Amino acid sequence: MTDATEAADEARGPAAEAPVPGGAGPVAGPDGAPRCPWALSAPEYVAYHDEEWGRPVHGDDALYERLSLEAFQSGLSWITILRRRPGFRAAFAGFEIAAVARFTDADRERLLADTGIIRNRAKIDATLANARVLAEWSPGELDALIWSHAPDPTGRPAPRTLADVPAVTPESTALSKALKKRGLRFVGPTTAYALMQACGLVDDHLADCVARRP
Repeated sequence: MTDATEAADEARGPAAEAPVPGGAGPVAGPDGAPRCPWALSAPEYVAYHDEEWGRPVHGDDALYERLSLEAFQSGLSWITILRRRPGFRAAFAGFEIAAVARFTDADRERLLADTGIIRNRAKIDATLANARVLAEWSPGELDALIWSHAPDPTGRPAPRTLADVPAVTPESTALSKALKKRGLRFVGPTTAYALMQACGLVDDHLADCVARRP
């Protein structure tokens, strides 16, 4: 898959893809607490929204998992990936970089036949290739590179509606360029921003959302 094709087929975070009006503000959840509207668009989203999205994620393997899943989301909805996450973890050895880097051609064929994941050849190949690249890095190097692109949290006010949540930023563009320069694939600027949202480099919970960090 070419860079141009990847750029046209990037992952977007759940806040950008939710089937709710762009100007929508927080909506009361089952417990009455206000949440980002997308959190109520599917049952599985409530726990993901409250306990994971926007929470800081550290560790090379954990960040490789998020990077890989964001790549698999390209052209799909995040709920599709979230529902298959257990299958992805089983198929990719828990996203342990060292383990995936040792995958063979037989493993590749196994993945292409695994109905528990998204059987996209280009995305599977990118996930395997990225593991081989990252296996050559020093421990903590991926963590340090990604987090070095976290923007100043005081630089942008908390979004009040979904219309205030960007799909790409200068920081995500810089992160994308840095990752591509180091040989990683499926890491365009929009995908990079979805990663930044998911891993807590930015907090895009709406201003009155119960899950927004103080």
